[in-house]
Order: sequence, then C-alpha cells, then structure tokens
Amino acid sequence: MTNSFDLKGQVAIVTGGGTGIGLAIATEMARAGADIVVSSRSREHLEKAVREVTGLGRRCLAVPTDVRKSEEVDNLVQKTVEQFGRIDILVNNAGASFHCPFEEISPNGWNTIININLGGTFLCCRAAGKVMIKQHKGNIINIASILGRDASPFTAHYGAAKAGIINLTKSLSVEWAKHNIRVNCIAPGPVVTEGFLEVLKKGGIAEPPKSQHALGRWGQPVEIGKVAVFLASEDSSYLVGQTIYVDGGPYIVAA
Repeated sequence: MTNSFDLKGQVAIVTGGGTGIGLAIATEMARAGADIVVSSRSREHLEKAVREVTGLGRRCLAVPTDVRKSEEVDNLVQKTVEQFGRIDILVNNAGASFHCPFEEISPNGWNTIININLGGTFLCCRAAGKVMIKQHKGNIINIASILGRDASPFTAHYGAAKAGIINLTKSLSVEWAKHNIRVNCIAPGPVVTEGFLEVLKKGGIAEPPKSQHALGRWGQPVEIGKVAVFLASEDSSYLVGQTIYVDGGPYIVAA
C-alpha cells in the first residue's frame, strides 16, 4: 500500500507551468513529492515557479518552450531526461485564448489558438510518449476546458481546440495502454487566473461576472492542482481515457 496522492521519486513536466493553473499543478505535485520540470514561453514566469517548487524541498528545472515548435518541445524532453533520467508524468497545460465573434476570427487567429492548445498537446505527447514507451510506464494529464463540451459565445476557436484535446485523450489512452501509459484529462470550469482575467479585460469585462454554476463561485487554481495530483498518483490506477470536469457543478439557468 502507498500513501494517498504520493508522487515521491517521480518526475513531472508541466507545460505552461509558470502561472495560474499550471503553477498550481506544479506546486501541488511538488508537495506530493515529485521533482518538477516547468516550461513556458516566458522565462520570467518560470523563475517564480522554480522558487515555489524548490521552496517545497523539491528539485525544479525550468526550460523556456514554445509548445507550437517541435524542436523546442523535443529540447524540453531531452533536457528533462538529461537532468532526471526519466519522465513519469506529463501535464499538457499550456494554452491561450481570446474572445472574438466567429465571423471576425482571422485564419491566423484561429490557427494560433489551435496550434497552442491542440497542436502543443500533440507535440508534447508525441515527444514525451516516446520516452514513456521505452520506460513501459507513464502518465499523461491533458488540460482541456468545459468549453470543449459546452458552447459559449466568442470562443469557437478555443472550444474546438479543447474538444480536440478531449478526443485525443481517449484515442491515446486506447493506443498507449499496452505500454502502461495512462492518459486522462481535466476540463476546468471558470477558474480565476491571470490569463482568464486578461481574456475578460480584452473583451471589455473589468471583473468576472457572478458565477452561475451550482456552487455559486469561481474556481481556484489549487483546486485543479489537487485533481491533477490524484490523476498522477496510483490512487487513480484504473482510471484511463477519462475527462474529469472540475467546474463547480451544473450551470443554473434562471427560471
């Protein structure tokens, strides 16, 4: 028997790990005993993650990475193996979005959101998956969104990318189960992060509106981090190809 949510001795890559949900996942996994590799396009964001993870007594490697570029993703994986010798956990959290009416989304805007969210998940799974296949062991956690299941105005590009991640999770779970690689997904609901607030600001919304979900409040990044630790641990050993919706409950429509 192992201690619940125990990640001691494991090595986890967390993309987009410098802020928001990614930082919360990195720090919660460090609390559970894992050594962490964080990536982000911003080196400044990574410095904060390194301070927080090492402050918890775990080792932390920061590798600036644009997940849209295969050579940079390959470098992230190579640096992880060079430093730690293995990859036990991959968390595909790097993402981006903006609000825009569908008819005004440019091809470049569409491709940017698809490439960061879905394309980055593809490249990271492929690169880290090759290492995990050789190990005959691994755990991949993809971060999607409730918008991959539900509709919302002005986010068709983002929703399409996240829906793709949910399906990719199922496809990979079937294909890689024979290699002892588990693939699951977390679909957060509205969570108060720097990125979310920035998207609202660009859409002309100064403050998050009142939550209409059952709990009546917005989620916090740490609440996603704790679910990620569960999926990364042996406590979820029979959970494969699933998407866990962490969304504060059903959306309540006023009568």
